[in-house]
Amino acid sequence: MLKEFKEFAMKGNLIDIAVGFVMGAAFKEVVTAFTGGIVSPLIGLIFDSDFKALRYKLKDGALNDAGEMAGEVYLEYGTFLTNVIDFIIVAFVMFLVVKGVNKMKKKEEPAPEAPAGPTQEELLGEIRDLLKK
Repeated sequence: MLKEFKEFAMKGNLIDIAVGFVMGAAFKEVVTAFTGGIVSPLIGLIFDSDFKALRYKLKDGALNDAGEMAGEVYLEYGTFLTNVIDFIIVAFVMFLVVKGVNKMKKKEEPAPEAPAGPTQEELLGEIRDLLKK
């Protein structure tokens, strides 16, 4: 069983998937940094607010013993929109990668047709002629 697992784990496809997973995780960090560091501030500049700080108060809180507000509930749609932008960027880049890989693949040439042999009538005629001899 261990030998079979080792053979399975060392197949090329599984190694490719593992490498792709690690690269995807690293790419996500790059996209998150791009969105958080460039896109969000630009959108915040347009709307004159911090994009990730966009939120809607659902419930007011009360002052606790330390004099701080506690129990407030917010709908943080700015974080959600940032994650949607991250997803769109990743999906677009993956689309470009798949499109590039498909373009690089050699187009499969159609298999050549089998040479046309004699028709059934011709074969029957040859058999008839051989039987006459």
